[in-house]
Amino acid sequence: MNKFFKISERGSTVRTEIIAGLTTFFAMAYILVVNPNQIVGFSFGVPGVDEVWNAVYIATIIASVIGTLLYAFYAKLPFAQSCGMGLNSFFFTSFVLPEVIKGAEGDVIGGYQAGLVIILVSGLIFLVLSITGARSYIAKAMPDCIKKAIPAGIGLFIAFIGFQNVGIVQDNPYTLVQFVKLQGVDWAAVAAPVVALIGFIIIAVLTKLNVKGSVLIGILATSVIYYLATWTLPSFDMTSFAEPFKDFAEIGITGVFKIDSWKNAFTGEAIGGIFSAIMLIVTFCLVDMFDTIGTLYGTASEADMLDENGDPIDVDKAMTCDSVATVAGAVCGTSTVTTFVESASGVAAGGRTGLTSLVTSICFALCLFLSPIASIIPGAATAPALIFVGVLMMKNFAKVDMNDMRSAVPAFLTFAMMPLTYSIANGIGIGSIAYVLISLFTGKYTKKDIPVTIIALLFVAKFVFGTM
Repeated sequence: MNKFFKISERGSTVRTEIIAGLTTFFAMAYILVVNPNQIVGFSFGVPGVDEVWNAVYIATIIASVIGTLLYAFYAKLPFAQSCGMGLNSFFFTSFVLPEVIKGAEGDVIGGYQAGLVIILVSGLIFLVLSITGARSYIAKAMPDCIKKAIPAGIGLFIAFIGFQNVGIVQDNPYTLVQFVKLQGVDWAAVAAPVVALIGFIIIAVLTKLNVKGSVLIGILATSVIYYLATWTLPSFDMTSFAEPFKDFAEIGITGVFKIDSWKNAFTGEAIGGIFSAIMLIVTFCLVDMFDTIGTLYGTASEADMLDENGDPIDVDKAMTCDSVATVAGAVCGTSTVTTFVESASGVAAGGRTGLTSLVTSICFALCLFLSPIASIIPGAATAPALIFVGVLMMKNFAKVDMNDMRSAVPAFLTFAMMPLTYSIANGIGIGSIAYVLISLFTGKYTKKDIPVTIIALLFVAKFVFGTM
């Protein structure tokens, strides 16, 4: 095992890798329930929605296992994959929502299966670009200032997700966001945010004391504090295991193999015809490509797994893992599968090899039959881990030359737009556009900037003609 995964060579141990794998799983286990909820848009009660939810639940687990095992045995990197947040919401609005609006007259299952065809085609394009090396070429061609800003931007994005998920940051009709209100409210309403803040401090203190597995220990300790603070016990619902498997077999894994699914995908009324289908494919390709590139640079930087040029090691293999996982996910019955930013939590716990990914994938596989166990860990316990990872990844922004506006402005936009637009890809795109424009108008444009110009033009096309 040590020889295969190069554990000693990368300065790790089997124990550390196992802890890292568990940490990554607990940090991203929320996707098991969140992804099917996002795919159906919480539209329960509409005919077909419950069946789609069940199918997507099983598909999410299988796709996560396949994608993460690819990282374990092929790329041998400590990263995990699952269904991309944002992309699953886009899937709902593009394919499921038009049918939900029709109510009982709509065909939710048909729209869902047509969407799977679009995901499959985009995944195949991903795969071709990965095999030819085009994706890694694009990644390596990005300006150095954007490469350095990406990890910090992802760190802030991850922290924002953590703050949001547990309710520390809440909606505000005037300022968009606000800090959780602690005065004049019931303890039950603020218990999770308060416990999460305590958990964050616990992780920080343990890390300062150089305690191994500080993130995982923090997650477990915060879970205990949460149940004591709310005076509750974790509940188990061991019923209705068969229904999701039945729906998965009937409408999930069979979706992309139906002629009607392909017909609806390219000529169906809900999608809007072949031009709309092509634009959807391009949009999914573009977003997944840059989400993955951003995540790889961010997590590889945190793990000190960059080469002499500042690029992730084995980036070609990582891109291939992502592409194959997207194809597998579409066949299984779920939206785009991508490398998860929560992988950084496992990296922060010391994960450096594919053994971390193997442990994470095993945990996902167990959830096929033991899903109630994953629900034991509350959001108040996983949020501190995400916020802490954000702290660790912020240090990369200090490497940007802030005295040179050609570096500072694109880096700042890349950094800021990721959390503000809730998209890693948007951050990279807006930063690239700014870099090209500043280079052109200051006479600094060279042949080396042609690749980033192509990236910028692709994003201009997406913003103008796309739907995200």
